[in-house]
Formats: sequence, structure tokens, C-alpha cells
Amino acid sequence: MDAEIVAALLVAATAAGWVDAVVGGGGLILIPTLLVAFPTMAPATVLGTNKLTAITGTSVAAVTYARRTKLDRSVALSAAGLAIPSAGIGALSASSLPADWFRPLIMALLIGVAAFVTLRPSFGSVIETADAVSGRRRLMAVGLAGCGVGFYDGVFGPGTGTFLIMSFTALLSMEFLESSALAKIVNVGTNLGALTVFAAQGHILWTLGAGMAVCNVAGATIGARTALKRGSGFIRGVLLVVVTGLVIKLAVDQFG
Repeated sequence: MDAEIVAALLVAATAAGWVDAVVGGGGLILIPTLLVAFPTMAPATVLGTNKLTAITGTSVAAVTYARRTKLDRSVALSAAGLAIPSAGIGALSASSLPADWFRPLIMALLIGVAAFVTLRPSFGSVIETADAVSGRRRLMAVGLAGCGVGFYDGVFGPGTGTFLIMSFTALLSMEFLESSALAKIVNVGTNLGALTVFAAQGHILWTLGAGMAVCNVAGATIGARTALKRGSGFIRGVLLVVVTGLVIKLAVDQFG
């Protein structure tokens, strides 16, 4: 493998770790880079290697957030527990559900997310106390994040962290910072579920993935600390940038 390709992959893994730690969406950077570097690689191997890289950085970011923010651990652990089997089922279904089915729907959802966040400046900055959030809304958040987004991450994946943040912010009336912290814990579960399936199927480049994982951890550490220091306003801005990038990427894949 050429040194230039290795360098590009390591840089991409670092950038992906930073983005993932702040708002999710690191796959937007790393998956296209892997596809360019290995144009003949099976898509499942690209996804599996990406999951190996992503789970390391996501885990470090989750620990960093957990140490420095208030977390609703019952929601986080319940959703993460559901996310593991849901993502595994999604990964098993990946080959039978064409990505072309998902792209138009996901693009529409992401455009809606961008419009809503832009038109509602208070969204993600005004919070309610945990006691003010009903048990029904908490159950909905756990089910949507753990089962719905978990399955989506296994079967397709782009924007998983973004959808988790939006789910927790909308249903639990949290700040973006707290939602991002919860999202990282659940994202560890989705990555673990999908990674287990891809590993069992032999769709992981372990040596390359391990090397990129080191850089991903570095990027995730910096990203989590930056988000904690800058707060919800910063996360809001990065969220809009990442959503715009995801929409453009999905549109190019669908219509290009």
C-alpha cells in the first residue's frame, strides 16, 4: 500500500473521530476515503473496517462526556442495550436492502432537520428538568434511539449520530451538549452490534482498521473536549454543517 494512501486514511480517520465526537457523521469522511483508496473492495468490508475504526473513537468520546456532563444513565444504558441487537439485525439485512431505497428518505429527513434547527434558535439550548419529562417520552426516546436508529446504523449508517442527537433533544428536551453525550453511548452500542456481524462474516481489514483506530481516538478526544468547552451553540453550528454535507453526499450518490 502506497504511503500517500496510508497517510490519507490516517488523516481521514482523525477528522472522522473529531466530527463523530461532536455531532456524529464521521462516516461521511471515512467511508468515501476508503472507497477511493480501495475501489474494488466489497462494500461490506468498507463498512466493517469503518465500524472497527469508529467504535474506538466513539468509546473514548463517550467516556470523556460521561466524566464531565450529567447523563441520564437509565436512558443511555437502556438505549445502548437495545442498539446492539438492533444494529446487528440491520447489518445482517444490509445486503438485501438496497441503499437506493434509503437515500431519498434520509435526504428528506436531514433537510427537515436542518430547516427545523435553523428556524428554531431555542432548540437544543432550552432544557427541562428530568422530572418534567414524562415516562412515556423517555420510553419513546429509548425505543427510537435503540431500535430505530440502531437498526438504521447497521443497515445503512450515514448520519447515525445526528439522528441520535435530534431524537434525544426533541423527546427529552435536552441541550445539544447533553444529547451529544447520550448519543455517543448509544453509538457505541450500534457500532458494537454491527461490528460483531461484520467480523463474523470476515468483512474487516484488521491491521488497517487498528491503525486508523489510533488516529480516530486522537480525533475523538480532541472533538469531545472541544464540544465540552464550546457548548451547545458550537454543536449546533457543526450539526448544520454536517447535515448539509450529508445531504450533498447522499444526493451525489443517488443522482450522480
